[in-house]
Amino acid sequence: MSGSAHHAVSRRILYRQDSFTAPPGCRWYTIFFRLEVCTMADVVDTECGTLWIVATPIGTLGDFSVRAGQVLEQANLLLAEDTRRTRRLLTGLDLAIKGRLRSFHEHNEAEMVPMVLRCLQEGGDVAIVSDAGTPVLSDPGFELIRRVREVGLPVASVPGPSAFIAALAASGQPPLPAVLIGFLPPKKGQRRSRLAEPIMAQATTVIFLSPHRIGPEILDAAEILGEDRPATLMAELSKKHERVEIGTLGKLAIGREVQRPRGEYVLVIGPPRPESRSSGKPGPSEAREAYRAALELTGDRREAMRTAAVGLGLGRRDFYALLLENEDL
Repeated sequence: MSGSAHHAVSRRILYRQDSFTAPPGCRWYTIFFRLEVCTMADVVDTECGTLWIVATPIGTLGDFSVRAGQVLEQANLLLAEDTRRTRRLLTGLDLAIKGRLRSFHEHNEAEMVPMVLRCLQEGGDVAIVSDAGTPVLSDPGFELIRRVREVGLPVASVPGPSAFIAALAASGQPPLPAVLIGFLPPKKGQRRSRLAEPIMAQATTVIFLSPHRIGPEILDAAEILGEDRPATLMAELSKKHERVEIGTLGKLAIGREVQRPRGEYVLVIGPPRPESRSSGKPGPSEAREAYRAALELTGDRREAMRTAAVGLGLGRRDFYALLLENEDL
């Protein structure tokens, strides 16, 4: 890049920073920010725009960065998974965008690509956001980014909130190696096939759960991956009523079938333990306790049998045989 081009890019980006009024006592932050942006000028072409991947809060507005706000305000085109939610976000953050706000989702991604490429080639900046968190991860955007890369246009990321990273870091499960599965297929057969993929056999696995399928999804995970796999269930990450449950897949599955939870859930499944607890077969008393606990939660004998059997790592026939040894059931 020539010296004149480098200077032009620096002036362009610094102009954006000059429009930001720093709070009292934050002069050092403004200076640091300018220096950081200047170094980015080396990789930005003045003759075309940049596609910005912007992370948005997953629950707390305070997690939104100053830089992310600057990018959204200055973008010529803002792509949003849900324009209504994005408008509420912009209003809550008191951001005034100068560009167009367009809907961008899995059903119109292909038809939006030519318009985005044209905007970038004409020198306009484009920003993409999802409903919450970092775009592309279980959200639309991958095909667009791949196409922009293929034609040689710049793509830049504004890092920030991510349910995947937040859950993995706080779960207490081994962080590496780890895989993100995203949302599981809604159909039972496809879901169980996905859970049976070899990649999940040894690595820590992060799954986004659908609230109305949370019971079947955890039960299937317990049956396919093993009821003794350590796991952490996290709800409403970064929000006021954030909740965490730690145990095994078998224990987390108990009672989920009859629950109708709300909110957003992330399941972090740790790798198999070196020593399986299968060395000792559960006895009649343990089966009775598991059954009664499951029955109290589910209110249904058949469902209690299923969830308790999964929790103990037994087949239904073996579990039923143990129950028959208890005269008081």
